[in-house]
Amino acid sequence: MADTAARLYLITPVLEDASFAPRLAEACGTGTIAAVLLRLAFADERGLTNQVKALAPLAQEHGAAVLVSVEGKADLANVATRGGADGVHVPGDPARVRDLRDRLKSERAIGVGAIRTKDDAMMLGEAGADYLLFGEPRPDGSLPSLESVVERASWWAEIFETPCVAYAPSLDTVEALAATNAEFVALGNAVWSHPDGPAAALKAAAEILERQEASR
Repeated sequence: MADTAARLYLITPVLEDASFAPRLAEACGTGTIAAVLLRLAFADERGLTNQVKALAPLAQEHGAAVLVSVEGKADLANVATRGGADGVHVPGDPARVRDLRDRLKSERAIGVGAIRTKDDAMMLGEAGADYLLFGEPRPDGSLPSLESVVERASWWAEIFETPCVAYAPSLDTVEALAATNAEFVALGNAVWSHPDGPAAALKAAAEILERQEASR
């Protein structure tokens, strides 16, 4: 169980190239983010590596870890290592997690999402995942109910030592998800679609977490 307030985990849209850099820099410049997931569209390995090299430092220079996922098949271990990322993020597949753990050793983190059941979550934790992400949008864009994500994150945070991330589809849900004792609250579209810009959204989320920590 977390002893301190949750930290923010930022998820980008699926990126075709490095043109997203200014928006990412604005978000990371708030200094409120613990980790960033770069979601990359499928490309050849050199192109993916170059994207990571261009984007990762924008987060890392502000103290955020950078993880990489790719839409489609790619050698994530190579892309992360050569691009200078801090880790990789994959859908829930224990065999793939074990393979990545063998290749990356303890040098880079492995995060896992798209987790369907509690049994799957436990298998992924045993396979060597460094964190589990609950509640992110499904491939069709739909979302699990807030109640189900709160229940799953609370269950995991209470029983297991491996950190978990709870996805917040809106700023209004940050408080409830942080109350689960999840180590991280993830934000995606709620940041990028905010009418006042990414920095304003992240500052508002950080204030919610600060208030919650102060009330503990």
